[in-house]
Amino acid sequence: MPLPFVYAVFLLSGSAALVYQVVWQRSLFSIFGVNVEAVAVVVTAFMLGLGLGSLAGGALSADPRRPALVWFGLIELAIGAFGLCSLPLFHAVGERTAGAGSLETFLLSFALVLLPTVLMGSTLPLLVAHAVRANGNVGRSVGMLYFVNTMGSAAAAFATAVWLLGALGQAGTVRLAAALNAVAGASVLAWSAVARRTAGGTR
Repeated sequence: MPLPFVYAVFLLSGSAALVYQVVWQRSLFSIFGVNVEAVAVVVTAFMLGLGLGSLAGGALSADPRRPALVWFGLIELAIGAFGLCSLPLFHAVGERTAGAGSLETFLLSFALVLLPTVLMGSTLPLLVAHAVRANGNVGRSVGMLYFVNTMGSAAAAFATAVWLLGALGQAGTVRLAAALNAVAGASVLAWSAVARRTAGGTR
């Protein structure tokens, strides 16, 4: 896949991730309450998940025989699928655990966002592996991917807080983020399938 398209899909991926973070924070706060501990739990879970995901993605992309783009596409679709189920899941857990103690609330909030953030964190190493194999330049690959991801994240965080939540509500905003994941994942998988067929036909 040409690198400009890689950067474009990672822009979508980063935008979706920050939309989820803003919406999930608000959703969890409405269920478990807003206090310093609740904020710390959600932020900690996001940071830990992204870190663990980065390690997992790095291990997955270390073998050049593994198709990094295919893994990226599948992970994006998985994130989108979780996103569509996330709010009903959060509310169902909240209803079943109403009045739970602080420790149980901490663990539940932590568990609810850990899996999807691990998936999110794994996407950067996978795309870095592909970009490095394409241009051989580690610094430029990492720098550009961080740049486009950060730009998408910043724009999405601003748009979600200022406009999207008011216009679409939490459910509509999450569906939009899931659509971004779906576009990113399906585009990469479609390109990979065409590339494999083309390579097979030229042998």
